[in-house]
Amino acid sequence: MTDALSDEVRPALADEAHMVADHPALDMLNTGGDMPDGRAFEHWRDDADVARWLSRTAWPVDTKRTAWASGELVSAARELREAVRGLVTGRKTGRAADPEPLNRFLRKAISYPRLVWHAGGNPELVRETEASGAAGALLPLAEAAAELLARGDFALVRQCEHPECVYWFYDRTKSHRRRWCSMALCGNRYKVAQYRKRQSDA
Repeated sequence: MTDALSDEVRPALADEAHMVADHPALDMLNTGGDMPDGRAFEHWRDDADVARWLSRTAWPVDTKRTAWASGELVSAARELREAVRGLVTGRKTGRAADPEPLNRFLRKAISYPRLVWHAGGNPELVRETEASGAAGALLPLAEAAAELLARGDFALVRQCEHPECVYWFYDRTKSHRRRWCSMALCGNRYKVAQYRKRQSDA
């Protein structure tokens, strides 16, 4: 592999997963998997990695209310991720997939909306959960995935067109012509690589 291609695949192998999917369930898929050349990458190596990632999605873990045995959170998060990956892939390709792995996860927790109204602000809905442990920490993510699968426009659910990238994204652009997980990560690198190739062929 050339140095240029090595630079181009580096985004998916960075220490922190890039939040570029414009949907939390798809950002979850981008935390681990296999590259086109067969190399595996994993951003969720332990409970702390998952807790830090959840905080970046605006679903921080409340450590005062939520506790789990060491390794339980990362194990549950990876299980959820792979269940959702199979469903998203099936939905995208038009092949029926078994929803039971995700449903089993959703059954582990009960959540409900609660209306809050702070002085000087507007009413807003917050999601409360009665679950404990890893299931409670991951429930908002599981629900977001179920909502995407049932109601999302899968014509807008895509994978990056860069041949060395496996990132998913939801195309929320006005023209719906988004091709890259990120122009900075893959779009520009691809264009630079193509330019260099044309220069070398000239």
